[in-house]
Amino acid sequence: MSLLFTNARLIDPENQTDTLGSLLVKDGKIIAVGDNIAAPEGAEVIDCQGHCLAPGIVDIGVKVCEPGERHKESYKTAGQAAAAGGITTMVTRPDTTPAIDNPETLEFVTRRANEAAPVNVVPMAALTKGRAGKEMTEIGFLQDAGAIAFTDGDNVVTDNKVFSRALTYARAMGALVIGHPQDPGLSKSAAVTSGKFASLRGLPGVSPMAERMGLDRDIAMIEMTGVKYHADQITTARALPALERAKANGFDITAGTSIHHLTLNELDVADYRTFFKVKPPLRSEDDRLAMIDAVKSGLIDTISSMHTPQDEESKRLPYEEAAAGAVALETLMPAAMRLVLNEQLTLPELFRALSLNPATRLGLDSGRLSEGAPADLVVFDPDAPFVLDRFKLKSKSKNTPFDGQKMQGKVVATYVAGAAVYRRD
Repeated sequence: MSLLFTNARLIDPENQTDTLGSLLVKDGKIIAVGDNIAAPEGAEVIDCQGHCLAPGIVDIGVKVCEPGERHKESYKTAGQAAAAGGITTMVTRPDTTPAIDNPETLEFVTRRANEAAPVNVVPMAALTKGRAGKEMTEIGFLQDAGAIAFTDGDNVVTDNKVFSRALTYARAMGALVIGHPQDPGLSKSAAVTSGKFASLRGLPGVSPMAERMGLDRDIAMIEMTGVKYHADQITTARALPALERAKANGFDITAGTSIHHLTLNELDVADYRTFFKVKPPLRSEDDRLAMIDAVKSGLIDTISSMHTPQDEESKRLPYEEAAAGAVALETLMPAAMRLVLNEQLTLPELFRALSLNPATRLGLDSGRLSEGAPADLVVFDPDAPFVLDRFKLKSKSKNTPFDGQKMQGKVVATYVAGAAVYRRD
């Protein structure tokens, strides 16, 4: 089966170009990109009508609540939401109930994902058993079972001896470790970022220095062990100089940030709106702008949704008690378009962070519009306006901070290996 996309605005993050052209797909792979490509006999021709055609998003850090909390999100609903959001690869977290810390659990979730999700799903596994920070998991066996990276998520390993042993073993196996830079003592029980707003609202806060201190510790461990490391979320300006020095010193380190920390700030919490409670907490406007500049310069490599479903019972509580997290598979693209519309990022720069860099870091072939790459693609209209209605989201949970907001940018169609997994009605 051949597909020819014509009249497309090709967003190429690898070459940093935004041009009109065509793209030819055969047997699930891109075989030609350019102008005036002739349609092979029997090919399906898709007129993109001047809309953007970009590599599908590779989203690191998606929480799917199987096993244990399927009422919040399943692989079926998460996969449908991802497809509707232009995400062609979900990189899933191991912070489930129980944690994905052994090959049997990993094989279960892989089988469920393959049965139910219309997009690619690549799982991460826990770094320590039960994400408890006391004993490392069987990294080699988990790699053999399909784990693409290892992380304890927001359960920071506090025992440096355990952490160093796990990193040393990961280094020997060539495994990628994903850390959550945060000092757990300082951030314990915090609901917002410390400062004037926290004081006025009477909410427990955490200093931005907690992130800096956590990153400094992790960088020291990287230097000691030589491990491949990715920071899941850098959200404060104070952490950026340490990250820059680590990269300049040649350490194998990359970093990401979440779409919420690029588009929202601490004042959005307003009168205790719990849908704005995320982890780490929303930061100052100065921090938000610093994160955008770091994405543009390439200091921060990836943007992710950090999709974290929570049910109504978990969110409709006093702010301090409410669960942290927001769904974001379907809102990632339109929220990110705010950065383009405000002329803070170009579309190729945006998709470098959404698609190319995460795929490269994980060793995937996707994330690019080049010959031989998988035809994991998204067609989207960057100018289409709409008002977000959370009850129309495909995720089981509806905890989005963007409910009722005016947004711009709609996915028209999503393709995985050349097969349409979503088409907008």
